[in-house]
Amino acid sequence: MQKQRQILIEIQNIKFNNETRPDLGFELVRLEQLLAREIEQDITQLHKVEFYQILIITEGTGKHTIDFTDYDYTANTILTIRKDQVHRFFENSESKGFLLIFTEDFLASLLSHKEVSRSHELFNEFLTSPKIAVDKEDFLSIESLIKDIELEYTKNYDEFSSGIIRNALHILVYRLFRIKVKQGITLSKHKYVADFIRFQHLVEERCFETKKTLDYANLMGCTPKTLNNVCKAIVDKSSKMIIDEILVTQIKRLLINTSMSITEIAYTSGFDEPTNMYKYFKKHTEATPEVFRQQH
Repeated sequence: MQKQRQILIEIQNIKFNNETRPDLGFELVRLEQLLAREIEQDITQLHKVEFYQILIITEGTGKHTIDFTDYDYTANTILTIRKDQVHRFFENSESKGFLLIFTEDFLASLLSHKEVSRSHELFNEFLTSPKIAVDKEDFLSIESLIKDIELEYTKNYDEFSSGIIRNALHILVYRLFRIKVKQGITLSKHKYVADFIRFQHLVEERCFETKKTLDYANLMGCTPKTLNNVCKAIVDKSSKMIIDEILVTQIKRLLINTSMSITEIAYTSGFDEPTNMYKYFKKHTEATPEVFRQQH
C-alpha cells in the first residue's frame, strides 16, 4: 500500500524540465505562449511544482490560485510561487506577461548562503503575501530587467548568458524586496526570522509524524515557550497555529493531488482514526474533506 500511495502522490507533481536549455536550471516563458502550449499536465488544474516561479503581469486582468487561495491581478502585478506549492493558471486570452522558472540550485549557484536564505523569504507565504502590486515607475525598471533576461535567454545565449541571467535574477529579487519595504513590509531584520523558517521547514517535513510543539522544540534545542515566542514575534501566531496551518495545507494537497481515499489520507497524515482527521479538517476549513475535494 505504501508504494501505491507514493506513486499516487508523485503523479501530479511537475518537475523542472527545460528542453531548450537542459543544463541551465532556468526558463523564461511569455505568459501568453505558456497558456497556448500543449503541455502533458493541465496547468489550469491544481498541480504541485518542484521549482520556484515569478509571474509578472504586464497587461490584462485575471486571477491565479496559490495553495487554494485565488489572487486577482491586473497589469503591474507580480506573484511569487515557491517550490512545493500547489497552484493553477486560468485560461485567459487577454493577459500578457512573463513567467520566470528556476530551480533552487540555479538560485544558489551564484548567491551566498545568506543571500539565498533572504531570497527564500520573498517566497514565504507566512512572512509576506505572494502578490505584489507595483507602481508604474518601479514596474518599468522590473520590466526592463525582465526583457534583458529574455534577450540573454532567447537571442544572445552563449558562455556568458548563464552568469548574466543569474545576476539579473539576483537584482530582481532585491528590487522586489525594496518594493515590499517601500510598501511597509519589513523582512530579515528580526533576529528570530531564521529560527522561524527552520521551524516551518521542520513542520513541513514532519507534520504527518507529529503535531506537538514539544517535539519541534526538542528538534530545535529550545523550550516550547521559546518556540512559541519565536512564532509570535515573526508572524503573531502561536507555534500550534503554524503547525495546524501547515498540516491542513498538506492534507489539502493530498485531497486534490492524489486519488487516495479519505481513510488513506487520514492514516497517511498521522491520525489514528479517520473520524479524527475529518473533525480536525472541518474545524480548520469549515468544509469536510469530501466537499473540499469536490470543490477543487
